[in-house]
Amino acid sequence: MFENLFRLDGKVAVVTGAGNGLGRSFSLGLAAFGATVVCADRNLAGADETASLAKQSRGKAEPAHVDVADEKSVDQLWKEIEATYGRVDILINNAGESQAGALEDTPIGAVEDLFRVNVFGPVALTKAVLPGMRERRRGTVVMVGSMLSSFPVAFRSNYAATKSALKAYAFATRREVAPYGIRMISVEPGTIATGIGDRRSIHIGDDSPYRAEYETLAAATRRNEDAGISAASMATQIVDAALSEHPKPFYAKGNQAGVVFLLRRLAPRQLILDMTARKHGLPKVKI
Repeated sequence: MFENLFRLDGKVAVVTGAGNGLGRSFSLGLAAFGATVVCADRNLAGADETASLAKQSRGKAEPAHVDVADEKSVDQLWKEIEATYGRVDILINNAGESQAGALEDTPIGAVEDLFRVNVFGPVALTKAVLPGMRERRRGTVVMVGSMLSSFPVAFRSNYAATKSALKAYAFATRREVAPYGIRMISVEPGTIATGIGDRRSIHIGDDSPYRAEYETLAAATRRNEDAGISAASMATQIVDAALSEHPKPFYAKGNQAGVVFLLRRLAPRQLILDMTARKHGLPKVKI
């Protein structure tokens, strides 16, 4: 259950990627505890549906358009928020894209596009809200990553790299902004049943030497995602973290997070890589 009931009355929260999945669950959770939520998404219809659902539960929410890969769109969103609300108390950088395929088969332009969405957009929006948070000496920024950052697997290199970058930004900036009452939080969801696999960009050549193993991993990934935890379950932990008086720097949920992160600290790195590959249907290969 969410904790610290009613702490968010009068607070303004911005959630990117709010049109479905995790972003929708974050938005509804924050609105349920009194925050006015800006539900931002490049799909304005999805954002509008999320805001409508929040209002049906007597929450306060408004839709907004943003394409986090477009610097001008991010700037426009910030100008609209500043003009309407004057501040942001909580920012949840959730918008992102998923990508899979062989590194050799992936055009460098596709890698750059992924970093624009998953890294540069969240960083730009964070930079926009920090001055106001610093002046008011309070605020919370959440970077939504992925457990693929801590447990990378073949054929997901670019996606894992973007989520690792977000985690590094959160960890490094945490101390930087702490003297001004700003809390930076990194969260790593495990496998979640959000349908993101249907929207994932794939880069694997028809005659690629990697194709057979990629198909094995893709099939295992689909099975894992179908059996993943719910978006609402993950949102509960993240909203609780945002509400906490003294949030931890890092939260993870799903895929037996408590056990696997303990094992990651104790076991040799190669063993963890082999176990992660096996979880995704790939056999151990001695190097």
